[in-house]
Amino acid sequence: MERYQAAYARQSVEKLDSLSIQAQLDLCRKAAANDHIKTYQDRGFSGKNTDRPSFQRLLRDIRAGKVSKLYVYRLDRFSRSIADFGQLWQVLKEHDVEFESVTENFDTSTPMGRAMLHIIMVFAQLERETTAERVKVNYAARAATGAWPGGPAPYGYRNSHTHGADGRKTPTLLPDEEIVPIIQRIYREYAEEGVSLGEIVRRLNAEGIPSAKRGFWDNVSLSRVLHNSIYAMADEEVRLYYKALGVNVVSPEKAFDGVHSAMLYGKREANERKHTTYHDQNLVVLNSVGIVPADLWLDVQDKLSRNTQIGNAGKGTHTWLSGLIKCGRCGYSLKVQREKQYRWMVCSGRYNTAHCDAKITASLNDLEAAIAAEIERMLVECPDEAPIPEKDAYAEKLAELDRRADRLMDAYTESDDMTGAYLKRGLARIEKEREQLLESRKREAARPKLPDKLVFAALGFEEKKAVAAQFVERIEIDGDRVEVRWAV
Repeated sequence: MERYQAAYARQSVEKLDSLSIQAQLDLCRKAAANDHIKTYQDRGFSGKNTDRPSFQRLLRDIRAGKVSKLYVYRLDRFSRSIADFGQLWQVLKEHDVEFESVTENFDTSTPMGRAMLHIIMVFAQLERETTAERVKVNYAARAATGAWPGGPAPYGYRNSHTHGADGRKTPTLLPDEEIVPIIQRIYREYAEEGVSLGEIVRRLNAEGIPSAKRGFWDNVSLSRVLHNSIYAMADEEVRLYYKALGVNVVSPEKAFDGVHSAMLYGKREANERKHTTYHDQNLVVLNSVGIVPADLWLDVQDKLSRNTQIGNAGKGTHTWLSGLIKCGRCGYSLKVQREKQYRWMVCSGRYNTAHCDAKITASLNDLEAAIAAEIERMLVECPDEAPIPEKDAYAEKLAELDRRADRLMDAYTESDDMTGAYLKRGLARIEKEREQLLESRKREAARPKLPDKLVFAALGFEEKKAVAAQFVERIEIDGDRVEVRWAV
């Protein structure tokens, strides 16, 4: 495809002291020494608005690889926001498009132009961080007052307003009368002995009950509902539950009245689906009402913590690639089924959600042979190194349980309302988690150790699984297409 030079011009309103679009384009043609460059122009649009017709058409052509260099009369014709320009520059950079601002001597094909770009990018990053910090502070300040801090309402609620003592409208959440019974049912059924997440998912999907964001449920969407503090009718035991976890409880004790809901907020990793550590979390009681009784909500949290599996990924017995092979269409793990000597792969999403229609036709035998050959090659190239002591993955988790027990004891000594019965139940839950951790560590220690010099073909099944997990990050399969993401 032959690429071309382009020029972009914008004028929000006609003013005597503003340069016309035609004059802007003439200057761009002069700078390019080309009277036939392709032009894009938007009239009557502000630079703060990136949803301009010709501007969006220009971006589509850039992404299609049609443009080699872009000229503008001045940087603010392209974008008024430094942060926006930083994002736009990433698009230009990804598609090898040079950029020149004619009257500002800003040309990314020259060293000085690139230096100017770096300066602009520094300010763009500063602007983004300042904006993010301002949003974070405003979010926390609003939440501390009990108001809903903003954003889409959680499943089972809708955004609304209430009037405060000063007569001002305050954001709040109102229960959705059609969804509330579904959430209460989910909590009741999961609290029953022997009922799993998958079983409830299958029931909800069989009855055609839609989830929050999609038309079907899976284990992830169900788990989010069950972990969410927003549904609890937060009372003193809910407050102490989070205090024992190390959460910073912002609202006063009297706010936990067993009627209103509580919201957990704070820092978490971008790729995490839920909060995995509580040290940087905050808990506030909102002006909205909870919909699940506190004792039922706490029973569910207890069951969720007991059902947490550690070191159990890839437990399949039909291939040493278990836990690594994923559906390239929906992202769910692939299950391996076997009949006599024949093995084939199926997407677990077909069972968990009944909505993935991926047909896996790739040969598992061929896949194992290809992965084994590549691992064998990498092992041969690996230099001999002194053995590295294995890290005890359970030590930190056991230490965290000790810290939780200490915090629970501190909360008991500091609170006049905390009963000995609650303390006993809390310590019993922690001890049960400790026993599960110790049992998991015992099973882990019983696994066969790898020899110092590895020959992959000579390894046993469990050993191959352990080595593959070190070399392979993920294998995505869709039909007969296979994509391997290596971890090395």
